[in-house]
Amino acid sequence: MGRHPRLEEVVEVADNPEPRCPCVLLLDTSGSMQGERLAALTGGLHTLRTALASDPLAASRVELALITFDTRVRVVQPFVSPDQFVPPSLMASGNTHMAEGIERALTLVSARTLLYRRQGLPYYRPWIFMITDGKPEGEPEAAVAHAAARLRSHERAKRVALFAVGVADADLTALRRIVVREPLPLRSLAFDELFVWLSASMQAVSRSQPGEKVELPPKGWLGHIADFVRENKELIENATAIGRVVIKATLGAV
Repeated sequence: MGRHPRLEEVVEVADNPEPRCPCVLLLDTSGSMQGERLAALTGGLHTLRTALASDPLAASRVELALITFDTRVRVVQPFVSPDQFVPPSLMASGNTHMAEGIERALTLVSARTLLYRRQGLPYYRPWIFMITDGKPEGEPEAAVAHAAARLRSHERAKRVALFAVGVADADLTALRRIVVREPLPLRSLAFDELFVWLSASMQAVSRSQPGEKVELPPKGWLGHIADFVRENKELIENATAIGRVVIKATLGAV
């Protein structure tokens, strides 16, 4: 027999029956991310939280979770609404257990979408947004291959969409062997611009109907997003407007 829903789950659905738009932030906190990189990343998380929480519809539909990976993998924040999301104080150390991080993110997404189905909630295809400055380190090749195969299986079944962002000197060639979509290089440490795009994208998704088609920006968009934001500063106050310019899309429901 299936598990009966917990009281807090029933109350959550009764209070908010809106379709859900889940996004896992999968963040590299290995030793090479320490210092300026991690500080800029933390600032970007605050930008994301502020943009989503200030949009009433996105605030009721988008759900954020945060996982870090270094020598250990941690679910720092299970899924919550943007107003409940508190950007954590991140520490960098150790190796880059990226494969284990991807596996944990897939498991977290699967559990969340199962909850949606049990509660009769419609939902959009979950996003995993991975940010890294390296490649898998300290993990067996078999573990990396397993994570890549599992990710590709989930992508084919439209159970998830993973976007990999390579910071600075990240090994994009190694990332291409793991992820389905072309890894996106981040110019300098433009995390604010990156999270402006992500918040706009999630807002655009939250305004759509589950099941509609996706038209993502061209793979080179991250190389120009900083210039775009600088040239369109007046739009930054309205992330949805940026979203309409940068991305016109929704993600299909599972």
